[in-house]
Amino acid sequence: MQDSFVALHAGGMNRLHDSEKALSYLRATVVNRSRSVIRHRMVVDRNAPEPMPDMPSAEHGALTMLERSAVIAALRSLPDRQREVVVLRYYGDLSESQIADAMGISRGAVKSHTSRAMASLRSVLEREA
Repeated sequence: MQDSFVALHAGGMNRLHDSEKALSYLRATVVNRSRSVIRHRMVVDRNAPEPMPDMPSAEHGALTMLERSAVIAALRSLPDRQREVVVLRYYGDLSESQIADAMGISRGAVKSHTSRAMASLRSVLEREA
């Protein structure tokens, strides 16, 4: 509607021979501009590109399962304390102090178990890759 008022003010009033018809002219302008906007939206919607599918490919799923099973197998090869620290840290999303409290060990022990576990996991997973 605002566009119609602007168009009327910018030059439409000069074209009107009878100023009494300004309201009718304004109404017609609003309707015509609204129709143009709707037509434009329909054309844009009709010609919009198809969105990419959200589902990953079957190959992606298979590779993810292989990677996950390799990580689980590598975790199983760790000593109990190291495995527990890694699971609490990266799967349980606990902080070092929370892990220390849960396991009844110091924060320094949590750090050393985590460091050793990550080094061991890295070497095991690199050998498999």
